Amino acid sequence: MAWLAAGEGYEIALVEGRVAARSATGRTAGRQLKTLPKALKDHPEVDRLRRLAEWLDRHEAACVAQVDTWMVSSLPVPTELLARVWPDEAWQGALRDVAVVGDDPDEVGFLRDATASGELKVVNLDGETVRLSPRTVTLPHPVLLPDLDDVRDFAAELGIVQRVEQIHRATWVMPAEVAATATEVRDYAGGVFPTRFSLAARATGLGYRVSGGYATCKVRDSGTGTEAAVWIGEPYYDEETTTGALSWHDEDGRAVRLAQVGPVAWSEGMRMAAALYAGRKIEEGGDA
Repeated sequence: MAWLAAGEGYEIALVEGRVAARSATGRTAGRQLKTLPKALKDHPEVDRLRRLAEWLDRHEAACVAQVDTWMVSSLPVPTELLARVWPDEAWQGALRDVAVVGDDPDEVGFLRDATASGELKVVNLDGETVRLSPRTVTLPHPVLLPDLDDVRDFAAELGIVQRVEQIHRATWVMPAEVAATATEVRDYAGGVFPTRFSLAARATGLGYRVSGGYATCKVRDSGTGTEAAVWIGEPYYDEETTTGALSWHDEDGRAVRLAQVGPVAWSEGMRMAAALYAGRKIEEGGDA
């Protein structure tokens, strides 16, 4: 970003997300200062840059959240849309090296570029850079990727780092046999928290929605909307509480039998339940 005059013989700019200053006169002209001079603390241009930095942070977080939603929901994303947003550094950071699938569901590649003409450049699992021009792509949830361990090993060889947790996302696979009428899982029930508020705060801090007595996450699995929910206690109850059962509900709020829960909804529900349970109070000498 260009340096802006800020009076008092200084120039300011956003450097790595924060307001930085440098001297504009004398022997030290052009040298960036370690701290912001007191004379600039309340300068209008400094305030403007701070507000811009805050907006950029929110924008970057929103881009990552949207890409995560596309991935978790297995939504087809227009290639033209990726090409339009790619020049934006925040979007590019969220999308770069995300695994994508085009017209061939067996051809997985890591996104490296999206051109203005709507062409995608990806590195396939043979290590070759190829060009794709599908009308839409999907960002597959890792539980849907065949040979996920091999994909992870290959990504490690390439030094791939994803802003959106995809290929290294923790996954759970439904057991081969579940009770025909079962509607809940209690693997992560019983985690003790000092207060209901602390458990709810953990849920929101992890990015989950708290509604009534539940922490929830919505997933679209094979085109069907499903909401996973973990009981966290009655609202306004501020005594010790424990995590409850995990269940799934359809778009009309009806409980879904476990055997009918899709692979992505199962994995994401179990991931939420495990993440909540991990923050439980551990008694001295108890299990970790």
